[in-house]
Amino acid sequence: MKLHKESKGTITVASIFFILVAAVSIFSLEMLSLLIIIPLLVIYGLVFWFFRVPNRDIKDHVENVIAPVDGKVVMIKEVDETEFLKEKAIQVSIFMSPLNVHICRYPVSGNVIYKKYHPGKYLVAWHEKSSTENERTTVAVESLTKHKVVFRQIAGYVARRIVFYCNEGDNAKAGHEFGFIKFGSRMDIFLPLDTEIICKIGDKTKGGIDVIAKMKD
Repeated sequence: MKLHKESKGTITVASIFFILVAAVSIFSLEMLSLLIIIPLLVIYGLVFWFFRVPNRDIKDHVENVIAPVDGKVVMIKEVDETEFLKEKAIQVSIFMSPLNVHICRYPVSGNVIYKKYHPGKYLVAWHEKSSTENERTTVAVESLTKHKVVFRQIAGYVARRIVFYCNEGDNAKAGHEFGFIKFGSRMDIFLPLDTEIICKIGDKTKGGIDVIAKMKD
């Protein structure tokens, strides 16, 4: 199983902790050691599972808006996007549990025209205000169809680190990675009002694969 580059520090700390606790429990608790080691081993395995990088066949897209993350669609509504677009847009929000793949991908192809990091709170990721009050990043891409699409990584109650690798002027490719969020979070995508929304609330998405909307050419 291939692991994401963001896993190095976390797995190193988890490995040291697991070895130390296992050693102490074996030498001092004897018969009780299994009661401690087995749950720790499960948690240790989940850390590896969290940082997995699945193999996915990413296609080329022009009009399609691709799910940027694995997760569950929790919101589709018309909102005012006040940071970059400064106009009404359709917001599609996808919630990621700690068990989902947390690679963040471009939802559309085009050129990166804006990026910004915002420090903030750590409300639960499904809270509506987390989009504007939590720690987050905002990226905007001018798509191949000449639409401006904004998407936002949002830290959750557990997530404490957001990374994004893109810069203004970069070439964005739908389905390809631009960042990562650790341990549970949300992704918001803001689309033009005339976008055809294909997904619905409750849908499970597979990042880089599933088409969630289609923009007018």
